[in-house]
Amino acid sequence: MLLAVDIGNTEITLGLFAGTELERSWRLMTHPDRTQDEWAVLFRALFVQAGLDITDVGRSIVASVVPMATEAVTDGLVDATGTVPVIVSAATLPMIRLEVDEPQTVGADRMINTLAASRLFGVDTIVVDFGTATTLDCITRDGRFLGGIIAPGVRTAGENLVRKAAKLSSTDLVPPEHAIGKRTDDCIRAGIVFGAADSVDGLVRRIKAEWPTRDVPKVVATGGMAALIAKYSSEIEEVHPDLTLQGLRIAADLLGAPRTPKGPARAG
Repeated sequence: MLLAVDIGNTEITLGLFAGTELERSWRLMTHPDRTQDEWAVLFRALFVQAGLDITDVGRSIVASVVPMATEAVTDGLVDATGTVPVIVSAATLPMIRLEVDEPQTVGADRMINTLAASRLFGVDTIVVDFGTATTLDCITRDGRFLGGIIAPGVRTAGENLVRKAAKLSSTDLVPPEHAIGKRTDDCIRAGIVFGAADSVDGLVRRIKAEWPTRDVPKVVATGGMAALIAKYSSEIEEVHPDLTLQGLRIAADLLGAPRTPKGPARAG
């Protein structure tokens, strides 16, 4: 089995694959100060709680945008599973041609998302990822990464609003009923949710106007807020919540992630 790990600024997502099927997934808070041993214990505990045997993991792969956490998480995976993870970077994904000025600065998550889109959909695609940042990344059907847009994330914008405004308090981001709010919470929800949807729609239209091929790109959303925002978007065509994990699975197959464990996982 393959264990795929996406280390984001806010959350770490793990996916356990049997072949192409995602058997189980987990979401953890990203804590860069955790040690290798703490991660190893946590990984083992997740498998025990799910009734799974972590020694069944024969391959692992990691994409990270948090350098401070990468080494500890990776070493924890080695301890817990006995596998040596493939680390995703611009250098390890030659099947994605980065047609940008600074390819070394493109985040691993953006490359993985566009790899998944090009392989799963087979058409020009704009991937909208609602994470700590909202990213819009552009990939052609033949694997050319054209660049994209990085904007403040939905929750990031909301938290910053509350932090900067003394009389506003945090609120759950649930679907707003009206654009004209009658309560402060409703006003905040409408502003954040409708604002995010309209912002994405406007950015997508700008990207489409500059698209270099004759094809109209497909617009796919992923990330924790994708399902909520997509309800109010006129441009998002499909929500694929596990796109990043699927991209890691595809990358592991293309890169030939080692199938033979380094050694037996340590007991914990």
